[in-house]
Amino acid sequence: MKRLLFILTLAVIAAVSSCSNKKVATNEENKNETIMNTTMQDLLTRRSIRSYTDEVPPREVIEEICKAGTYAPTGMNKQAPIIIAVTNREVRDRLSKLNGAVFGPDNDRDPFYGAPVVLVVLADTTAAFTWKEDGSLVMGNLLNAAHAKGLGSCWIHRAKEVFETEEGKAILTDLGIDANKYVGIGNCILGYVNGDYPEAKPRKENYVYWIE
Repeated sequence: MKRLLFILTLAVIAAVSSCSNKKVATNEENKNETIMNTTMQDLLTRRSIRSYTDEVPPREVIEEICKAGTYAPTGMNKQAPIIIAVTNREVRDRLSKLNGAVFGPDNDRDPFYGAPVVLVVLADTTAAFTWKEDGSLVMGNLLNAAHAKGLGSCWIHRAKEVFETEEGKAILTDLGIDANKYVGIGNCILGYVNGDYPEAKPRKENYVYWIE
């Protein structure tokens, strides 16, 4: 009798354990599906923002966005890109002036559209032959991460031209960055959206071609 009770007890424990494991597995699957759905939603709803408030996002939020950039894939994991996070208003305005000067010396518009934060991506041309592609992937991660954190963002070009100037090279040198090795990839401007969030433009026809 005791042996029978022992066997029945083991059976009950096994059944409870099995149900518990199934529940944990189901919860994990639901969690993964939620994360996937959120990621897809972020990718599909991100827009380029060209109007910002003056409010600077919290340092920890900017750090998280930069961290996302550092996890972008790179050729052979050489990690050729670097990110310069600019929240100092004076330096931000210097970069804006240098960027606008690419259009001409009399250009006085702000190419950063009032965004208070600029994340400059550069890449070491000697680290990997995929340095340009690697830097572009970092930019993509920054843009998408900014949207996921509730911020507006936009890719602003002319980082290459800015850091080819003597003033641009001096900024790199002051940071201990070899200006002869690093080339500008792009500027990811960040901030809180000023006004309505833009709607998506229609996607062009024949964007995707299938071979099945």
